Amino acid sequence: MAATAPAAATAADCPLCDGDGGALVWRGPKLRVVRAQEPGFPAFYRVVWNAHAAEFTDLDAGDRQHCMDAVAAVETALRAHVQPDKINLAALGNMVPHLHWHVIARFAWDSHFSGAVWAAPQRDRAPEREADVAARLAAAEAAMAGRLSQLA
Repeated sequence: MAATAPAAATAADCPLCDGDGGALVWRGPKLRVVRAQEPGFPAFYRVVWNAHAAEFTDLDAGDRQHCMDAVAAVETALRAHVQPDKINLAALGNMVPHLHWHVIARFAWDSHFSGAVWAAPQRDRAPEREADVAARLAAAEAAMAGRLSQLA
């Protein structure tokens, strides 16, 4: 049995219940994938659980597996189509306590590498390289949507 979500964060005051949380890439019955609008990080995605849940363990075992299969589908598409140096995965939820996974393609040239995207920048941004990555996102998103549709 899944744990009960804490009462502190209700759907009424949750930005991920009120909206998609980014540019919608794919929506299924249980989750959605969005591209975040994070300057300097064109290949920054979120896998967002549709129903309000604060913690991963609020889901039952089958839903946890489904969620992680979706995270893997996003990672696989990014690796194949944008060829990052690293993929970062995070499920923090400190600011928005609605279950969502960050799937972020990282590059040695990005302004914050090798630190977290939320850390201080280590170098100037590289707009031309960011644009090159952005140009490859349509193919990555098509691959994500295809795989996610198979999982749904």
